Amino acid sequence: MNVSSAIQRRRTIRRFKNQLVPESMLIKFVDAARLAPSAGNAQPLEYITVASPSGCEKIFPHLKWARFIGGGDTPAEDKKPAAYIVVLINRNIAAKGGGHESGAAVQNILLSAIEEGYGACWLRSVDRAAIKEAFGIAGHCDVDSVVALGKPAESPITELAGDDTKYWRDDRGLLHVPKRSIDTILHKEKF
Repeated sequence: MNVSSAIQRRRTIRRFKNQLVPESMLIKFVDAARLAPSAGNAQPLEYITVASPSGCEKIFPHLKWARFIGGGDTPAEDKKPAAYIVVLINRNIAAKGGGHESGAAVQNILLSAIEEGYGACWLRSVDRAAIKEAFGIAGHCDVDSVVALGKPAESPITELAGDDTKYWRDDRGLLHVPKRSIDTILHKEKF
């Protein structure tokens, strides 16, 4: 799969099959994140991989799913993620430059996951203090976000957005994700 194809296919997945994510895949995803651009090459990001059933149960209650869908969109017990990558910012390093790299690093994780047949959900609405305590994260590191991973058990539909870009589930539970058209976001040489 080429990069353009992976970008086109990448959608946020919130429903997963009950299949393990091998440690080798998690390492591959973190390695892809490690190679993302970093301001001044400071590289302040660090990662915790979580794949054991006990670790997954420890992190799950501290995540908030899909704020636009009424009542949230928390996966049912049999559709929970099989693994997670916790993205950390090492403040000791970020103080020297950088600290805003997580978007590029997480996008590398998401695209690597697609390439390997996995789905992912980038979660920024998380209880950072609870995650920090649950995983014994050092005081000089902050939780930036969490990436939930697993084999996808859903296939969200991308559609053209009108005035509203809120994603939604239809009566069959199918996730619809409106995206703005290129004509509404591209400005050529002037606004």
